Amino acid sequence: MGGHAVPPHAAACCRRLWEAGYEAYPVGGCVRDLLLGRTPPDWDVTTSALPEQVMALFPGAVPTGLRHGTVTLPTQGGPVEVTTFRTEGGYADGRHPDAVSFRATLREDLARRDFTVNAMALDRDGTVIDPFGGRADLAARLLRCVGDPALRFREDALRMFRAVRFSAQLDFALCDDLPPAIRANAGRASTLSAERVHGELEAILLSPRPERAGLLFRWGLMARWAGGEPGPLDGLAALPAERPVRWAGLCAALREAGAIRDPGEFLTALRAGGRTRRACAAGAALWASGLPRDHRGWRHALAAHGPDACRAAAAMEGAGTLAGLDALLSSRPCVTAGGLALSGGDLAALGLSGADIGRTQRRLLSHVLDRPEDNRRERLLDLLDLPR
Repeated sequence: MGGHAVPPHAAACCRRLWEAGYEAYPVGGCVRDLLLGRTPPDWDVTTSALPEQVMALFPGAVPTGLRHGTVTLPTQGGPVEVTTFRTEGGYADGRHPDAVSFRATLREDLARRDFTVNAMALDRDGTVIDPFGGRADLAARLLRCVGDPALRFREDALRMFRAVRFSAQLDFALCDDLPPAIRANAGRASTLSAERVHGELEAILLSPRPERAGLLFRWGLMARWAGGEPGPLDGLAALPAERPVRWAGLCAALREAGAIRDPGEFLTALRAGGRTRRACAAGAALWASGLPRDHRGWRHALAAHGPDACRAAAAMEGAGTLAGLDALLSSRPCVTAGGLALSGGDLAALGLSGADIGRTQRRLLSHVLDRPEDNRRERLLDLLDLPR
C-alpha cells in the first residue's frame, strides 16, 4: 500500500482480500490516528467479504462478532479486526442495532459511523476516502457527527460519552450542534452498562484534559450515578495520570459539591476496579478526618492505611500535597514491620517466639515511625535491651 503508511501486517490482510476478489480498506480510528501523525494502537479493516469468506481465507481467524460481521485475524504485528460492509436498522436498546445487513457499499458503511473523523478509509494506493469531510474536521480540530447528531445519539447512547472522550484525548472542539443533542438525549445514558460508562469516564480522566469529565455531569449523562455536577476540575490535570489518583480527585470534587455521599459507593456502582475503590474509599475517610501536617504524621498514616489510600487522600487535597507525599515515599520510609532493621528471624534468634515477636515488632515500628533515624540494628537492639 502506497500513500499513507499502513503497517505490513494490516497491509497483508488487505492485499489477500483484494487478491481473492474482495474490497478491503483500513478504516475508522486507525486512519484518523495516522492522519494525526499518531501510531494507531490497533487496525480495523472493512471489507465486502462476508464473515465466512474472511474465515475461509484466513484459517487462524477468530469469530469475535459474527452477528455484526466481525472477524479478528491474529498476526505477528498484532490483531487486525475485519468487519464486513454493513448497514444497521433500529436501535431499540439504545446501544446495539436490531438488525444488520451486509448488503452495503463502502460509502454506506462509512455513513453509519459516529463522527466524521472516524468515517474515513484508505484505498489500495493509500489515498484517503473521505465522503463526509473528516479530513477538514481533523484540520479544524472539530468533532462533528456523520449526519444528524440527535439520530446518532439515539442509535447508540455511548456515542455521547465518546464525543467527550475524543474531545479530551485529542483536544478537539465539539461542533455547535453536539451539546444540545447530548442534553436532549442524556436520559438515554441510564440504559448503558456501568462498565461501559466507567470505561469512557476513566479514559477522560486519564487524558491530557481530565477536567472535561465535568461535561458528562453538567449535561446530565451521569444522572444515574451522581446527584449533581462537581465544581471546577481544573486541578485534575496537575495530578499524575494514574487511575486511583485521578478518580480520587474527581470523587473529592463530587463529594464537596454534594453530588455523591460516599466515593466507595459511587465507584462500586460504576464497577471500578477493586484497587481504585479501596484506595478512594479509605482515602476519603482519611481526607475527611484531616490530613497529616508533617512527615511524622504521614508515616503513621502510611502504616495505618497503606500508600494507595494515602496517595488518594493527598490527591483529594491537591497536587501539591500529593507531590509532598510522593517525595516522602521516594525516600522509602519504614512504615511496616518488614522495613525494620531487625527482622522477625532476628528476633527469633534472640529468643523471642510466637506472639512476642509480633508485639515487639509493633513496638519497634511505633518508635521508628516517630524517629526514623533509629531504624538501625544496633539502635533497635538497644531499645529492646535483650541479651545478644
